[in-house]
Amino acid sequence: METPEGDVLAGVGPRLRALRHQRGATLAALAEETGLTASTLSRLENGRLRPTLEQLLPLARAHGVPLDDLVAAPPTGDPRVHLRPVRRSGLTLVPLTRRAGGVQAYKVVYPPAGRASTKKPRSHEGYEWFYVLNGSVRFVLGEREFLLGVGEAAEFDTRVPHWIGSADDRPAELLVLFGPQGERAHLGARRTS
Repeated sequence: METPEGDVLAGVGPRLRALRHQRGATLAALAEETGLTASTLSRLENGRLRPTLEQLLPLARAHGVPLDDLVAAPPTGDPRVHLRPVRRSGLTLVPLTRRAGGVQAYKVVYPPAGRASTKKPRSHEGYEWFYVLNGSVRFVLGEREFLLGVGEAAEFDTRVPHWIGSADDRPAELLVLFGPQGERAHLGARRTS
């Protein structure tokens, strides 16, 4: 008979794999970041190794999620959303979704153009949609460049080389939806008549 602890730990592997894929990290890169071996990480993700606290803590840190998210701890009854910003590559990311896998939502703050890193387009698996909340952004997609302001949105396949950054001396804030398997954001309303 499965124990409640066993049920909780059984779901850790798929969550770890989904978080790693969401970040686009390899087992080797994650091993270097956490100090765990690639073999250990693979066995954790595949459920062949029962995770320990000593393994979960560096993994939670590396993925930028609370330990509770890795083990799917039950909610404590507090309905407030406690956002925990993460800084990566000069950006501030605020995860808005609390589950691993599927479409992920973030608020992303891009630093002013003078402080941004050099414009280096990147590509990776997935599909992205973003909406400009504040400021304006320069968006490079393939060979084309766009300027988007407050209230404008873009949707694109992330396999096409792309770059996003603030367009001026103010930070730019975006609402971003990212689907690692290429899920698209479908906007529309259902007809009622």
